[in-house]
Amino acid sequence: MKTSKAYVEHVAIRVKDIKWHMKFFYDVLDMDVRQVDVSDGSDPNEPRQYWSVGGVQLINSPSFEAPPSNDSGWLAHLGIMVEDLEEALVRAEKFDVKQLPQGRGWLQLPDGLAIELMQAEPTSAVAQALAVNPRKK
Repeated sequence: MKTSKAYVEHVAIRVKDIKWHMKFFYDVLDMDVRQVDVSDGSDPNEPRQYWSVGGVQLINSPSFEAPPSNDSGWLAHLGIMVEDLEEALVRAEKFDVKQLPQGRGWLQLPDGLAIELMQAEPTSAVAQALAVNPRKK
C-alpha cells in the first residue's frame, strides 16, 4: 500500500500574450513571480517564459491558436485555490474575462484557458502551500 502523497508542482501553458497573463495572475490572484526567462537574449520586456509562485508556467507563443473548447486535446481547466474568492472575482472583472456556465469562480481567459477559482478552507491553507519550496534540495 502506498503511503506517499503527491501534488502538481506546476502546469505549463502556451499563451499568445504572456504579459497580459502575467498581469492577470499577479493582479487577480496575487501569484508572485518566481522566475522570468529571457535567456535567448531577447528584450527583457518580452519574456519567453514565466513561472509564478503557486505553480503556473506561461510559455510565450504569439502564434498559438487554442483548439475549440470541446477538443479533448486542450487542457480542460486549471484549478486554483484562493484565500478570498470574492475578492479575486472582483479583481478579475477588470480583465474582461468571460464567466463560464459551470458557475461562479469559472472564468475563461482570452486565449481560451478555463480556470476554476476555489475558496481555500481555512485561508491559511494557501499560505502553507506557498511556503513549500519545490526547487529546494
